Amino acid sequence: MNLTVSLRGTREVRDNCQLFRLTGLLDAFSEPTFRKVLGSKIEEGPKHIILDLSQIDFIDSSGLGALVQLAKQAQTAEGTLQIVTNARVTQTVKLVRLEKFLSLQKSVEEALENVK
Repeated sequence: MNLTVSLRGTREVRDNCQLFRLTGLLDAFSEPTFRKVLGSKIEEGPKHIILDLSQIDFIDSSGLGALVQLAKQAQTAEGTLQIVTNARVTQTVKLVRLEKFLSLQKSVEEALENVK
């Protein structure tokens, strides 16, 4: 899944969830494509989404905004959005006090256990 020059990812569909592993930059440049692609995948289903951002190099306010919108979209679809994070992403999310809303997880395994 080639989202933009600066953001790449893979999508894995499991029984009851979709796992996206992303690398690169989640910023103002990549955010519109990221939001469009993931938004359509949430509609496609399964509704439970795990975003593995542990390999993301950079996230800015546009990227955070996209994550919030995707979380709301997943909730509206009666699904969930969990984010597997790294230190940089966690720090950015905590700056704007969104760590509870965005359901940060330490590992993909932990996130998978939370999917019912």
